[in-house]
Amino acid sequence: MVLRKLVHVAALCFLRNVADTAVLVSYETKAKSLEKIEFPQINWNSVTLVSDKSPYANFRSERWIIVSVSNYPTESLRKLVKIKGWQVLAIGNSKTPSDWSLKGAIFLSLEQQANLGFRVVDHLPYDSFVRKNVGYLFAIQHGAQKIFDADDRGDVIDNDLGKHFDVELIGEGARQEIIHQYSHEDPNRTIVNPYIHFGQRLVWPRGLPLENVGDIGREEFYTEVFGGKQFIQQGISNGLPDVDSVFYFTRKPGLEAFDIRFDEHAPKVALPQGTMVPLNSFNTLFHSSAFWGLMLPVSVSTMASDVLRGYWAQRLLWELGGYVVVYPPTVHRYDRIESYPFSEEKDLHVNVGRLLKFLVSWRSSKHRLFEKILELSCVMAEEGFWTEKDVKFTAAWLQDLLAVGYQQPRLMSLELDRPRASIGHGDRKEFIPQKLPSVHLGVEETGTVNNEIGNLIRWRKSFGNVVLIMYCSGPVERTALEWRLLYGRIFRTVVILSEQKNADLVVEEGHLDFIYKQLPNIFSRFTSAEGFLFLQDNTILNYWNLLQADMSKLWITNKVSKSWSTVSTSGNSDWFSKQADMVKKVVSMMPVHFQVSYKETISSDQQLLTVCSSDVFYIPRRFIADFTDLVNLVDNLEIHHKVAIPMFFLSMDSPQNYDPVLSRMIYEENPSSTNSTTSYSDKVPAVHPWNVPSEQEFIKLIRIMAAGDPLLLELV
Repeated sequence: MVLRKLVHVAALCFLRNVADTAVLVSYETKAKSLEKIEFPQINWNSVTLVSDKSPYANFRSERWIIVSVSNYPTESLRKLVKIKGWQVLAIGNSKTPSDWSLKGAIFLSLEQQANLGFRVVDHLPYDSFVRKNVGYLFAIQHGAQKIFDADDRGDVIDNDLGKHFDVELIGEGARQEIIHQYSHEDPNRTIVNPYIHFGQRLVWPRGLPLENVGDIGREEFYTEVFGGKQFIQQGISNGLPDVDSVFYFTRKPGLEAFDIRFDEHAPKVALPQGTMVPLNSFNTLFHSSAFWGLMLPVSVSTMASDVLRGYWAQRLLWELGGYVVVYPPTVHRYDRIESYPFSEEKDLHVNVGRLLKFLVSWRSSKHRLFEKILELSCVMAEEGFWTEKDVKFTAAWLQDLLAVGYQQPRLMSLELDRPRASIGHGDRKEFIPQKLPSVHLGVEETGTVNNEIGNLIRWRKSFGNVVLIMYCSGPVERTALEWRLLYGRIFRTVVILSEQKNADLVVEEGHLDFIYKQLPNIFSRFTSAEGFLFLQDNTILNYWNLLQADMSKLWITNKVSKSWSTVSTSGNSDWFSKQADMVKKVVSMMPVHFQVSYKETISSDQQLLTVCSSDVFYIPRRFIADFTDLVNLVDNLEIHHKVAIPMFFLSMDSPQNYDPVLSRMIYEENPSSTNSTTSYSDKVPAVHPWNVPSEQEFIKLIRIMAAGDPLLLELV
């Protein structure tokens, strides 16, 4: 797979920069595996409750939001404080301003944390977000039944956690739903990329082994599970989702912030025992039965801590009969365009694949949950996934849980050890994920990037700030997402217009006969765009053949005789005469510069009318104001799109100044009933006509376009 090669190349670039570190970790891992870690001996019955001497000793709340803060309160954090029914707890570190304060939030400084009497404090670094461990214990001590693990750079969508997550699992507020579940048919599958289920096949979460990034196929079918034991609930983040540094550096479109969107209508999906998913520490809801799983390890690199915690916790969750569920977008997280070093993830990329296999195969004969937790932490240290420091930390964490009044959940028999029931036809539930537009590579081209990726980079550089405005005459419910998937890789965004509005697919209403009247409104929404390319869905754009075009000039098909023509109104239908009269009226009202330009090209013969199919044209930024002024001159006159566009172009600039890039396009006036590969060429800038009424036809189109862009094969 090309995508797999892409990731391997990208990973190689970064791994080369941290080669010494990776090798060191590898040797450390082997060395640790030879050590026998001493198993901590703990008398659980001797652990006494810790007295709360804080100013909040009498405060209780069942619902808590825990964040780590290093700077003054962000706007996102101020919004979190306003979520009804939830108490925000901000955990400081050595970087936090000493006068940090936010009305409605509880703030614990380093000094206050040290005075709480928790054992874990002695093991925590001063300058790290893993100090949230103190916050988890504090919340449990003060009545927590649900903890939302968050950060201060994301907004909860609609400011309502209960709208997205299953906050209540029992009682009146519980939904008691049957939930889609990934199939357990493949016993060798230990990990899934949940972003595929939610519409983004080419995006992967931090913590997914790089060798699995190329697995972008959708589920053939799902099974179902009864709700009620989704003790850990992972939300998807729009904007900047949880992605690793390989994705961030290789897919970054220059200085433009990521704004990736997922399918909000996709059903939540559960993970069966034996299959895991990456979890994070900024958009995850924990129920009390899984509070033990909040522990963030302290001996691994910063960006690996919450991911390793997530895998460790998922394996232990199976011992309780619990499971993880992944939810549609719950948070919009903002990309601050701040990179972090790849070395911060070294413990992920070096070890995570091996960790997954180890966890799925691990078994324990212990009879109490905390004993199993301690045993797993000890064995993970022996295997080199973390160090003995985390074994001691786990012991402190578990004792602190008891000291704040937490009760160990009861164990259940492990389903993994039972014969799996065969999945019958009636048990198979189908869900076809959306294929939402995704970002693509925006890095500088280097010698290590192969030719196909290099091309994609060049196309993105050339058109990454151009907005594509596409008019769909065909059924948008079958093709809108496909068009976005195809062209969204190249252009800044794809705005789709159609006769019928479709809010779910973000398709705007527009009438082709007068579509030009809507363009100024679209222009105003993208004030920083370099230009706007209009395209009808009956015309295929071979963007790889547009690189030589001048982006500061107008493009139109004025040199394509079958597209651009001068028609005599004499002897033709009355429609042409009426259009010519309206054109004459508008020209008479034009300011001098427009009128002079127009009349330099157009004969004074009043019986001639210039008509252009206007299937494809480009307007650079410097002509946007002129185009808008001309649209305003038309006002309420019903000048047809095919007449107005050539009039505007001739008024804005002389044809001799247009870029001739579209002059080589294939253009036939009378389309056949079916598409023919003989009428397509990947050597021209555009092909007209081409009919794409369904996803099947779209797939056929993609396969022949792959002659010019081989990476397109990744889309089908």
